Amino acid sequence: MIEFQQVTKKYGRGYALNNVSFQLDKGKIYGLIGPNGSGKSTTLKMIAGLVHPSSGQVLVDGIPSSRRVADRVAYLTELDMFYPSFTVKDTIQFAATQFSDFQMDKADELLIFMKLDPDKKVKQLSKGNRGRLKLVVVLARNTPILLLDEPFSGLDPMVRDSIVKGLLSYIDFDNQTVIITTHEILEVESILDEVIGIKDGNIIARHHVEELREREGLSVLDWMKKNL
Repeated sequence: MIEFQQVTKKYGRGYALNNVSFQLDKGKIYGLIGPNGSGKSTTLKMIAGLVHPSSGQVLVDGIPSSRRVADRVAYLTELDMFYPSFTVKDTIQFAATQFSDFQMDKADELLIFMKLDPDKKVKQLSKGNRGRLKLVVVLARNTPILLLDEPFSGLDPMVRDSIVKGLLSYIDFDNQTVIITTHEILEVESILDEVIGIKDGNIIARHHVEELREREGLSVLDWMKKNL
């Protein structure tokens, strides 16, 4: 479904990715983990067609990634991309006009799950509630690929765990692939199928989470501390 073929991305003299090759399959949740500046966000942007390789190729369903893959990819960025004067309801309705795959009934369910007031303006929302709204907009899309870049940033630790586990109810594992970059390893580990470690633009390891626990006796967080 997603394939990186000897992909390099340079910014000036530095490398965001350095001759990276890997493949991701349908119906799994992948955790892309590594230190800040390791290349995680660049990887997601390449899949979404927002950034192009300096060399090599990124394929989505066999097609070179570009803005033309937007109908296959729902991308949650770390940045706030909302109109501050819009209400939550306005934001949802606007998203529905932008994406033909947007499911209003699912968005309504997610608003209740995320405990968001539809009539509240975006500029009045806390950082955590803006993060919840971004999740609503992305998860309400019926796309085969979901890219979540630090989706739990700003969320209250007391509710983060319940939101992470609740997300499983809104993912179609028969048809969707999810890639998450996050520093909240403890909360997200329980829903990951595979973890991919990236450092200085290089893929340094890849493991099935269950095998990591059973064979090496390590949690993802322990493995990350040991290797990254």
